[in-house]
Amino acid sequence: MSATPVVSIKNLKLALPSGSDRPHAVDGVSFDLVPGKILCVVGESGSGKSMCAHALMGLLPDTIIREAGEIGYDGQNLLTLDDAGWLALRGRHIAMVFQEPMTALNPLMRIGDQIAEMFEAHNLLAPRQRKQKALQLLREVGLPEPERSVRAYPHQLSGGQRQRAMIAMALALEPTVLVADEPTTALDVTTQAQILELIRDLQRRRNMAVMFITHDFGVVSDIADRVVVLQHGKVVEQGPADDVLRRPQHTYTRALLAAVPSMQPPPRAPLADRAKAVEVIGLDKTYVSGGGWFQAERRVRAANEVNFDILQGETVGLVGESGSGKSSVARLVMRLIEPDQGTVRLGDADFTRIAGRALRKERSRIQMIFQDPFASLNPRRKVGNIIADGPIAHGTTPVVAHKRATELLGLVGLNASAMERYPHEFSGGQRQRIGIARALALEPEIIVADEAVSALDVSVQAQVLNLLEDLKARLGLSMLFITHDLRVAAQICDRIAVMQRGAIVELKPTAALFSAPEHPYTRELLAAVPGQISSSRAA
Repeated sequence: MSATPVVSIKNLKLALPSGSDRPHAVDGVSFDLVPGKILCVVGESGSGKSMCAHALMGLLPDTIIREAGEIGYDGQNLLTLDDAGWLALRGRHIAMVFQEPMTALNPLMRIGDQIAEMFEAHNLLAPRQRKQKALQLLREVGLPEPERSVRAYPHQLSGGQRQRAMIAMALALEPTVLVADEPTTALDVTTQAQILELIRDLQRRRNMAVMFITHDFGVVSDIADRVVVLQHGKVVEQGPADDVLRRPQHTYTRALLAAVPSMQPPPRAPLADRAKAVEVIGLDKTYVSGGGWFQAERRVRAANEVNFDILQGETVGLVGESGSGKSSVARLVMRLIEPDQGTVRLGDADFTRIAGRALRKERSRIQMIFQDPFASLNPRRKVGNIIADGPIAHGTTPVVAHKRATELLGLVGLNASAMERYPHEFSGGQRQRIGIARALALEPEIIVADEAVSALDVSVQAQVLNLLEDLKARLGLSMLFITHDLRVAAQICDRIAVMQRGAIVELKPTAALFSAPEHPYTRELLAAVPGQISSSRAA
C-alpha cells in the first residue's frame, strides 16, 4: 500500500471576521490523508475541526478569509477551484458526512430520491438502477426496513436512522476521500459499532482515505491510524494513534484524555427515602401511518406499557438503540405528544389530565434539553432572547431575564458576547450548550435531557455533567437522562432503564446494571461500547 498522501493540507490559515474571539479559525494547520488510513481529528468545540473539513469540501462561509496555505489533491490546490471544479469533485472524489443530518437532508424529498440524486448529479446509472442502488446502500448501512425507509421522508426517521441515510449518500459514489464530521454522534452503541465497521470495511476495500472528526476517544481508539489534536485552530499534537492515546506529549491532549468518562460508576448516595418527583404508569403510544389506497397501514408501538419513577434529586437514565422509543417516552413525559393510555404524575399532580392555564403553570416545573440543537433553536432570534423568552413569558422582567441568561451562558462555557449572536454563528457543540442554558432558565424541578451532551467534546461534556450534578444538589433537581453513551450514563445516572422496541426490558441501579446485566439486550449494549480510554493513559 502506498504511503503517498492523497490529500495534503499545508499551513492552512483561515481568518475569522473582525470582532470574533480570536483572529483565526484555523491557524497554520498541516496534515496528510493517506489512502487506506483513517486520520482522526479531535479537539474541543470551536477548535477548528469542522472548519478544516469544510475547507476540504469547498464549503467555507463567505465570512471566512483564506489567508494562506493550500489543500493539495491530485496535483492541484483545491483552494483555487471555481464552482464548476468543486461540483465535479464533491461526492465523486471527496464526500462528506455532516454532523447534523436533519439540517443536511432535504425535508421535502424521500430518502431514496436523495440518494439517487447523487448518481443523477454525476450522470451515472439509469433511473431504475439508481433506485436499486439506493435500496442496496440503505441495507449496507444497517437501516431497519430499508424497503420502507427508502420511501420515507427525513422527519419519519429517528436521529440515528437519518445519520445512517446521510452515510449512505456520502458513500454512494465510492469516493477516494471521505470526510466524516461526527458521523456517530447521534447513534447508539450497537449502531455506532456497525457504522464504524462499515467505514473500516469500505476503507480497506476501496483503499479510501478517511478524515474522521470526533470527540469520542473510544471511537478514536477503535478506528484511528493517526490522530491530530487541535486547540484554538492550531495543531498541538499529531502522530500514530497508539502514541497519542497512550503516550500523549501535550498537556491539552492529556487533559482531554483525563476528561473521558469511565465505565466504572461512582458510588451514589441512597435515595430510597425520597418522594417521587415523576411517576410514569402504563404509558402506551402507537404511531399509525399509511392506510391510503396505495399504501398498507403501518403501526409502530413506540411505548409499550412503560412504567418507572424518578425520585426527588435522582437521575434515571433511559438507554437503547435508535427507534427503541426513548425520545417518544421523553416527549410523552413532557406532553409534547399525548399518550394513547397511561399517566404521568409530577409529584401529586396528574400531568396528563391538566389543561389550559394550569398546564402552562405546571410546564415551568419540567423543561427539556432537545437532541438536535439547531432544529430546536429559533434561527431568527438572538441567543440572549432565546434564553430569556421563557422567564419573560412566566412574568420575569426583561432586565432580570437577560441578566440571568448571561449568567447561564457562563455556566455552560460561553461568554457574554453570545447574547447578541444567532444560532447559526455557533458550532454544533456550542448550540447544544445554548439549548441547555435555555432549559435551565426557569429553574425547573425536573429536566428531561434527550441526548443533552451527545454533541459535546469530552472536556465540555464533563463541565456540563458537573453542572447538572451541581444543580441537582442545589435545587433538588430530578432528571430523565436519555443517552446512547453508556459511559456518560455510568457517571451521572442513579438508575438506568434499558428500552427495546418500546418496552423497558431492565431497570436497575447503575452499578448493579453494569456489573450484572440480566437481559441479553443489556449485555449486547454493554459489549458494543467502543474502546476504553482511561485517565491512566494521560499519566
